[in-house]
Amino acid sequence: MTTTGTTAGPRALARQRRRASAARLWRRYRAHRAGVAGLAALALSALVALAAPLLVGSGVAGVTDAPGRPLQSPGAEFPFGTDRFGRDLLGLVVWGARVSLLVGLLAAVLSVAIGTLIGVTAGHFRGWYATVAMRITDWFLVMPTLVLAIALATVMSRSLTTTIVAIGVTTWPTTARLVRAQTLAVETRPYVERARALGGGHWHVMSRHVLPNVMPLVLAQTTLIVSSAVLTEATLAFLGLGDPTVVSWGGLLQDAREAGAVSAGHWWYLVPPGIAVAAVALAFTLCGRAVESVLNPRLGVAR
Repeated sequence: MTTTGTTAGPRALARQRRRASAARLWRRYRAHRAGVAGLAALALSALVALAAPLLVGSGVAGVTDAPGRPLQSPGAEFPFGTDRFGRDLLGLVVWGARVSLLVGLLAAVLSVAIGTLIGVTAGHFRGWYATVAMRITDWFLVMPTLVLAIALATVMSRSLTTTIVAIGVTTWPTTARLVRAQTLAVETRPYVERARALGGGHWHVMSRHVLPNVMPLVLAQTTLIVSSAVLTEATLAFLGLGDPTVVSWGGLLQDAREAGAVSAGHWWYLVPPGIAVAAVALAFTLCGRAVESVLNPRLGVAR
């Protein structure tokens, strides 16, 4: 009986501390009005993407198989107008949210995973490995990210996987640099030295001491990278390097360019997907800045 109480006590205390820490972080986050606005915009975007079958039909085929008159201006039947094929732009923008958000999130996760792995290992092992890893990181840093992504998307098959990989493997160096600097700072702390003195190996130090301390930085970096990933996906699709079989915001902009919407004055062809890309990128940036300020109190509270 005593053993059970002793075991349950620390666990309950740990859960209570985690809840208190989460509540404290949420209170700090709510103090950032721009961050709350960005979070609300992201929640709305995610809700629209998830509810696409309820809002505009059971599938994207329901939008493409029920065309109206080509390049029809916004009206009661088509609130966002139609594209050059007579497709409902409102339905295309809603379904495009799924692809653009999915690609942005997965590309950001891949980028942060690569950067975190290289940053933690380079900061922990140092020596020749750290030198080689950081020189490779520097090479990626000085190379234009978009140019590298275009090169990868050109030589690989045109698919969503290609887009995700092209963005992920070209945007990790900043994360690697930040994580390595944080790892070097963490490993100078006394509890890490005690862990080593007690026989803790490399994996124990990195997984139990270093990684938990760099995760707040990784979280903030992820929210910032998603915005650039969404923009890069739209750019690749706009250049004709995206998956032609799916509907995305960048693909809609590319269709508008090919249809000559700018010169012809068909503003409704460009404005909805363009605003969607800009709004989501801005929302992720606002959330990222707010998270960064919450996790790093020295930055102050931006009201």
